[in-house]
Order: sequence, then C-alpha cells, then structure tokens
Amino acid sequence: MRVPPVRIDSAITLAVLALLIIGCVFVLRPFLTAIVWAAIVCATGWPLFQRVRAGLRDRTALASLLMVLLISVTVLAPFIVVAVTLADNAAQVGSWWQGLLADGPPEPPAWVASIPLVGPGIVSYWSEHAHDTTTILAEMRQYMEPARRVALSSGAAILNGVVQLALSLFIAFFFFRDGDAIIERLVGAAHRIAGERGTHLALLAASTVRGVVLGILGTAMAQGVLAAIGFYIAGIKAAPLLGFLTFLLSPVPVGPPLVWGPAALWLILEGHTGWGVFLLGWGTFVVSTVDNVIKPLIISRGSDLPFALVLLGVLGGAIAFGFIGVFLGPVLLAVGYTLLREWAAARPRPVAIEEDVI
Repeated sequence: MRVPPVRIDSAITLAVLALLIIGCVFVLRPFLTAIVWAAIVCATGWPLFQRVRAGLRDRTALASLLMVLLISVTVLAPFIVVAVTLADNAAQVGSWWQGLLADGPPEPPAWVASIPLVGPGIVSYWSEHAHDTTTILAEMRQYMEPARRVALSSGAAILNGVVQLALSLFIAFFFFRDGDAIIERLVGAAHRIAGERGTHLALLAASTVRGVVLGILGTAMAQGVLAAIGFYIAGIKAAPLLGFLTFLLSPVPVGPPLVWGPAALWLILEGHTGWGVFLLGWGTFVVSTVDNVIKPLIISRGSDLPFALVLLGVLGGAIAFGFIGVFLGPVLLAVGYTLLREWAAARPRPVAIEEDVI
C-alpha cells in the first residue's frame, strides 16, 4: 500500500518539530528553574504591574524595571541582612564553643530530674560529662565531619538558590515588558486547544499561582520578620540569622517551632527563664498565628491545597530544584491539583459504580 505524500510530509514535519522542541529543552534545561520562577513571579505581580504602568502613563519598560527592583529588594533583603551579620554571628558561635570546651556545659536544671522515666538518666549522663573536656571532644568529634559536610552542602544549595533567584529576576523584566503579548499567545493557545474551557483553565491557573505564592512566600516573610523581632527583644544577638532560618522553614509543616523552640529552651538553660517563656509565647501566639490564620485566608483565594501536598511540594521541590524549590514545589502542585479538580468536577456525567461490582 502506497503512503500518500501528504502523510509523509506531515510525519517529517512532526519529527522535525519534536527534535526542535527536544533541542530547545536541552539548551534551556540549566535555566528552567529560573524561567519557571520568573513566570510565577510575573503572574503574581501582574495586577500591581498594571497599576504601576498606568501610573507611569503606559511606559512599560520603566514599569517593568520598577517592578523588578521592588521584587529584588523584597526577596533579596533577607539574604543581604543575613550576609552582613553572618560574620558576627559566626564569631559569637566560635566564642561560645570555646567557652563550652573550656568550662564545660552548665549543670542540668533541677526540673530535668523530674522528667518521667528518662529524667534521672539524663541528669546522670549530663553531670558525668559536664566538666570532662576530653569526653566532650570525643563525643563531638564523631559529629564534626558530618556537620561540616551538611554545612557545605547547605551553603552550596543556598548559593545556587540565590543565583537562580537573581537570574529569575533578570528574566522577569522581559516577562513584564512583553507580558501583554505573552498572555495573548497563551490564552490563544489554550482557546485553540480546549475552546472556552481552555481559557477558563488558563485564568484559573494564574489565579491559583497568585494565591499560593502570596500565601506561602508572604507567610514565610511575615514569620521570618516576626520571629527575628522576638529573638531581638529576647536579647539573642543572632536574631537576623534565626529569623532567616524561620523564613526558610516556614513552608515546612511545623517548621518555625524548630527554630524558636530550641532558642527558648537555650534561654531557659542559660538562666533567662523569663525571656525563654516570653519567646515560647511569642512563637506560639504571634509567629504561629500567621501560619494558622493568614496563610489559609490568602491561599483559599486560589487553591485549598491539602496538607500532604504542601509537604510533598516542599520536599520534592527542594530535591528537584534546590533551595528555590521549597517555594516552587508547592506552587506547581497547587496548580496541578486545582486544574485536575476543576477538570474532574466538570465531567458531564459521573459514572455510577454498582454495589455488587465492589
């Protein structure tokens, strides 16, 4: 059977198009994270960009530049503050470590002995090693190399995230500048693929991105700032660094308590019981309130993302995209979850399952 020439031409055209797409993906693969994040940033800030552009009498390039500068100051400010104070914090940690080796840890508080089952054992072990520098060094030496590797890998991941973030902001300028044409082509492609339904899903995806980014990133910034204020009031000199850690752990469920909880315990062990209790109250009733109240209100505008998807998005995003994936992962899962739920809800007729089949 002879194949019509039209089919051969179509097959060749599709093959060339597939090879071209694959080639483009390979070329852009190192920058895919930055490109996706730039698109998310532009989708989130597009309403504000439109107001800025209108205020500047439709000078699109200037409005795009102002938006990028505003986002740069907002997003990169925590990194700048931590970088400025990191040397001082490192010196303080070094002084504390030298004092710990010279004098040993303090005696265990009296309340430790009252802990059921394990309290007496903890007191005995603590008192035995409190002033034995040799034993402390022997215990700590086995953890020093793994801690060094973790510190190096974490520093490399954060540096890579900062580079990707800076690159995404550079790309975002062009997305803002040419946003009208990009939106027109995307909406046209969605309409061509799925008609009015495709246009609706495209607008829904943009709304979901906006709600989830404002909910996750906005909550992380608020929690980081509030936690740093609490650390500063309590007299902790490493307040900017601990606030930054709170910002990083905010998307992780039960993440911020992993920062302010040990800090409050350290204050109590150092004899500053009042400030330790204050920090516990500040973390519970101020920092955690942002996560429990503000985040659901903002995210509910775009997508009611289940707890499991948030956790998987944070962990999977960090593995797939590095540091920036902590925020990128939940956004992508939220978009996919919302579109899938919308598609499933719009099926014309649900299929009934007979009871005798189950």
